[in-house]
Amino acid sequence: MPIDFERQLGAVQRSVSHTEHDGKPARAVTLSRTYPTSVEDLWDAISNPERLPRWFAEVTGELEPGGRFQITGNASGQITACVPPQHLATTWEIGEETSRVEVRLEQDGDINARLTLTHIAPVTGFWKTYGPGAVGVGWELGLMGLALHVETPDAPRPDEAEFAADPDARAFMRHSAEAWGDADIAGGEDAETARASAKRTANFYTGGD
Repeated sequence: MPIDFERQLGAVQRSVSHTEHDGKPARAVTLSRTYPTSVEDLWDAISNPERLPRWFAEVTGELEPGGRFQITGNASGQITACVPPQHLATTWEIGEETSRVEVRLEQDGDINARLTLTHIAPVTGFWKTYGPGAVGVGWELGLMGLALHVETPDAPRPDEAEFAADPDARAFMRHSAEAWGDADIAGGEDAETARASAKRTANFYTGGD
């Protein structure tokens, strides 16, 4: 299925704000977008282990409050809050770094549902190198996959190797990284620092220098 990457870029609202994580400086990276479906269907898409691999990845473990999960090839964590069909919160553990992810769903007009995802990340060396795009671009790709799934639930996920080699997909990731640089500046980061981090993030995702 052809992907309208420009429309996908424009569908996301992005923000970066200062906060704390375990008493230390952190940043809240927030994405929000609307989907043409009900809150109940959107909740099922993000929580049903049979649907998750169709747009995101295979998720195993105890998918219930207090349970631990593992995303194949990615993070693990613990479900810290679950209020269907409105609120989900987890830890997000990769290597020695732990951050937090919160997802909230709400009705948006008569026929749409809005998903708002906030990733609260500590200000570590990784953050100082890549800035908000490190998590922002990845989540933006995920939310795009969710949009494609909502539009065509039975369609398979795009092949990862083909997607990574697609010039339009690579341009999408670069533009997403630049947009997160803009959000970082709007959130109070020095412009030169934010632009440098965004460039490193774009190179990370596209294999550039």
